[in-house]
Amino acid sequence: MDSLLWHDGKFLGISWSIWKVVGWLGNAIFFSRFFVQWYATEKLKRVVVPTAFWWLSLAGSLLLLSYALFYQKDSVFIFAYAFTWIPYIRNLIIHRRHAEAHLTCPACSENCPPHSRFCLTCGARLIPAATPVEHQA
Repeated sequence: MDSLLWHDGKFLGISWSIWKVVGWLGNAIFFSRFFVQWYATEKLKRVVVPTAFWWLSLAGSLLLLSYALFYQKDSVFIFAYAFTWIPYIRNLIIHRRHAEAHLTCPACSENCPPHSRFCLTCGARLIPAATPVEHQA
């Protein structure tokens, strides 16, 4: 068994360094998004993309970009991850804005979708959040 795991001073046949750990960690984090999305979809019985999916995407792609830049130094690999973080951050911003736009029911404290007139749980009338008034000069 030792010969399968450790051979010629290599674990699993890989010469390990800090950048190899960063690269494998990035792959593991990026791959874990699959399980997060699968679990969320199965739980709700509809296709959903949870916030954790975007955080894992961002962390995994930044680790893989670091690995490509500082260890691999391969232009194809670098370009593959150079811009992937942009939609991940954008989706996190959109999610946060959407979550902040939800209304809280004054009767039961349930979190209701934006632009709702009535609470989906208790039926109480919802009071829309005050929007800031722009002052004209």
